[in-house]
Amino acid sequence: MSNSIAPASARRVSLDAVLAFAWDVGVFTASEAMTAVGLTRSTTIDVLDELVTLGLLRELPNAREGGEYRKGRPARRFELKGDAAIVVGTDAGRAHITTVVADLRGNELAREHVTLDPEHDSEDERRAFAMAAVDGALDAAGRTRQDVLAICVGVPAPVDRDGNSPPHRAGFWRRMNPGFAELFGAWAPIVRVENDASLAAVAEGSVGAAIGCRDYVTLLAGERLGAGVVVDGSLLRGAHGGVGEMVAFDHVVGVEGAWGLGYRAAQWAREAVAAGEVSPESPLSRVDASELDGRTVLLAARGGDPDAQRIVDRVSGMLGIVAGMFGSLFDPRRVVVSGAISDGAAEVVAAARVSLPGELDLPAPELVASELGGDVVCIGAVAAALEVAREGVLDLAPGLRKPA
Repeated sequence: MSNSIAPASARRVSLDAVLAFAWDVGVFTASEAMTAVGLTRSTTIDVLDELVTLGLLRELPNAREGGEYRKGRPARRFELKGDAAIVVGTDAGRAHITTVVADLRGNELAREHVTLDPEHDSEDERRAFAMAAVDGALDAAGRTRQDVLAICVGVPAPVDRDGNSPPHRAGFWRRMNPGFAELFGAWAPIVRVENDASLAAVAEGSVGAAIGCRDYVTLLAGERLGAGVVVDGSLLRGAHGGVGEMVAFDHVVGVEGAWGLGYRAAQWAREAVAAGEVSPESPLSRVDASELDGRTVLLAARGGDPDAQRIVDRVSGMLGIVAGMFGSLFDPRRVVVSGAISDGAAEVVAAARVSLPGELDLPAPELVASELGGDVVCIGAVAAALEVAREGVLDLAPGLRKPA
């Protein structure tokens, strides 16, 4: 059997290599591309010209015209045509939808945030809200559906490789993901639907606390805990998208559920106040129970309140158990506590870091707090949309878009 590559296949490999190089650098010359991808000069020039024709690269004035070159043949200069198309990243939570429109460089063009009524979460309502949110963000960016190359939607449900969520005993997962892959696929060329915690993992690996790490777990610590798992550089999903599903923690002593750090801090603080276990002088006693949230507990502990500190210690113990379980199951090098609570949970993470080695026999993973805040899922959605855009754009060129 011959090991030679068919001409069409070899051409595609060359196009992929040069486009990938262009996507990762700024302005570059043909010589720099040739050196980076290992092609001959003539092949490199041909590929660059083809990418320009396809509308993916832009040729810039040569070095002589730019006043940077004085002798010999002037170098041809190119750059990725970042405005050739756009990508959309959407965090479709239960109580909110945040949508970001970005160019092919990942530069944000517009952002829209919509607050939802969690009681109105039927499949039809969710589809309508999500589509309106995306169209609103596109309008704010001065772009249309015709300009979209790829869209990624994050949902609070397991998601399989096809973008679908499995049945749930209460129907929740399919209400959260009511066929988004099909809905947006009706007009967007490339659609990716992911679990929100998985997108948090994409964000941390792209621009956050897990850059350069090939084995890590991201704990999305919102009202409930979720986990995105990366092993050997690959995001894990499982047959039904259930890798990282947290229901097993219902049966773990010291955790008893998948409730988030802030939720647990507030719950345990309210229970302690109601049981008379909190001093009347504590800040926790001076807040109405309906307004007592996790941030209040963390701030009180930071201010030296012993009752709040006792609750924070309990939350830290819970986090140590959860991180230890994932450490035993997936052997990560790092566990990242992510989400809106992460920027105020330094003390919780620090205390859990101390207890973590006792929770597993393997070397304990490094436990760190994210710095990406509440935008982490949306950041991951944009990064994931760019990832699939890079993988699929040459399959769509030159007709990059579907009719609206």
